[in-house]
Formats: sequence, structure tokens, C-alpha cells
Amino acid sequence: MAAPKTLLYQPHELAFRTQYAELKERTRSTTFLLPGTPGTLVKRTGTGRVYWYRVYQTAGGSQVEDLVGKDDDEEKLLDARAELDFAQWTATQVRNLRKLEFQVGDKGVASVLVELHNRGLLDPGLVVVGTLSYMAWLNELGARAVSTRTQDIDLAARQRLKLAAPRSFLETMQATRLGFTPVPGMPNDEPPTSVKLKGRDGLRVDVLTHGARIGQSVPVAPLMWHAQTVPHYDYLLEQPRQAAVLAGGHSIPVLLPRPERLVWHKLYASASRQSFPEKAEKDLLQAVTLAAILTEQEEEALGDSFVDVPVAMQRTLRRRLPAIRRALGGHEQAKTAFELALS
Repeated sequence: MAAPKTLLYQPHELAFRTQYAELKERTRSTTFLLPGTPGTLVKRTGTGRVYWYRVYQTAGGSQVEDLVGKDDDEEKLLDARAELDFAQWTATQVRNLRKLEFQVGDKGVASVLVELHNRGLLDPGLVVVGTLSYMAWLNELGARAVSTRTQDIDLAARQRLKLAAPRSFLETMQATRLGFTPVPGMPNDEPPTSVKLKGRDGLRVDVLTHGARIGQSVPVAPLMWHAQTVPHYDYLLEQPRQAAVLAGGHSIPVLLPRPERLVWHKLYASASRQSFPEKAEKDLLQAVTLAAILTEQEEEALGDSFVDVPVAMQRTLRRRLPAIRRALGGHEQAKTAFELALS
């Protein structure tokens, strides 16, 4: 008897998906998310006046005290208590979802995304791409699957980045109190497009955008920063979708590429990374996993989307069909969808 073919994912139970959806919707209406742990409210005296502070820990483990207001400012104190209660509820929900095998990033990821959210850079601004967007789509689509932990946050700046006012990307990263420093450009005379924490495996945040050639540094004026170009990112970022990223004890509202476009672009990337076989294999696995979920939830989703793929990408994608078949394991419906689209 032949061994059963491997399945790339398992669906979450409906009750768990509903729990995630409630958390996402409640955080989407929140314009400000408390950074760090929820913490506690502490009254300080000794200067002749009485003040309330929120005392909490950052992702780096340091203790911080943020001023809330004077003891007699009842409105500020009520607002602070409501924010604290909501942060504690959110942290509990995220912890429970992690136990149910939802995808949850670490505290460093949370710190970066919370700061970007609070400064208005994530919607309608930057789009979360890369492995973090794959993890978020697994949650959005209600699927359990193996996901490689990432030490990178990839943020994509669309060509017409619309912000209410220019915001310094570097100042935003430094406001996390984690110690981010710019990564020198390659070659060294190129402006930096990334920041990174100390250490070989320190968290790195990259800003990417569309460009005909990979790896060029181009200015993004609204961010007072530069972005690294990636071919066909204009296709990837068209009509992004509202979603959420779970990280640390937070649920952060974000924009993600449409899942079918993410599938096609990751497959294209897997064919373009001949010098980095591990990354190519990761892109292939993430792409086919999302493709299996999409086709088994909506049969025509993948095939219908192929007509919008740029012709230059289509030629590369057709050469990936044998590798796609092998990677899909027992997902016959997805194999059929790929064969119809790529043959």
C-alpha cells in the first residue's frame, strides 16, 4: 500500500477562527496601541504634586514609565485604564491563539509594528510582505501550517505612498527603544534601506519597492528614507487587503498583498534565487501552501488570478511547474489548478 501523501496544512476549527476574527476587528478600530507589555498604573508623589504613570516593559526587557497625567485629571485616568484593560484582554487572546497554533511573531516584531501603526505608517502606507505576510495569511485563511521563524520584517512602500504627513522611518525604528541602527548600503556609497539590531541573528527591518532591477536604492520621500528595488512589486502591491499580524501580546492592523498575488510572486522569487537555495525552497513551500488553501476554499481563485500576472513573470512561472507538482504533495485540487494555469 502506498504511503499517504503529505498535506501542507490543516484547517482551524470554526470556533477558533471566530475568536481570531473578533480580536482582529476590535483592534482594527484602535488608533493607538500601547507599546510593550500592558503594564500597570502607578501613582507617584514626593514633589508636592501627585501624578499617575503607566509602568511597563519594552520588548528589550527594560522598564519604562510613561506619564499619564495629574491625580485630579479623571478623564485621562479613565482613558488610561480603558487602554490598559484592552491591552490586557488582547494579550490574553493572542496567548490563547498561540496555543491553538495560530502564527504569532515575537516581541521585537510587535514593537516595530506597533510603533509604525501608532505613527500612521501602516494604513494607508506600508504593506507587510515576506514571511510575515505569509504567517498573517495563514491566520486570515484559518489554516495551521509549519512556518519558519523569521528575523526579518519586510515592508513594501508603494510607488504612490500616501501619508498624512512625512514621517521619518529611522526615527520610528529608534522609538522602539530596541537599538536599531542603519545597515550600510551595498556598495557602501548607496544609502541604507534597512535597519538592524546588534548580533548576527538580530532583527532586521527592510524597506522594499518596485524597480526593474533588483537591489537598487531609491528614495521614498514620505519616509525620509530609501527602499531597495524588487522586480514586479508593482504587481504584488496592487489593491492590498486589510488584515492583522499577531506578535508578542498584540494584534496589529496591517495591509497585506492579496493572497493569490503573493502566491505568484513567491513562486517567481523562488525561481530567481538560484544563489540562495534555502530561501528559494522557503518561497516555494510558502507559495504552494497558500495555493492549496486558496484552491480548496475557492476553486477558481488561483486560475482566475493568473491572467493579471505580468507576461515576464508568466514565462518564469511556467518553468516552475515540475517543482510545484512535487511540493504540493497530496493536494490534487491545487495541482490541477496550477496545471490549467501554467500548461
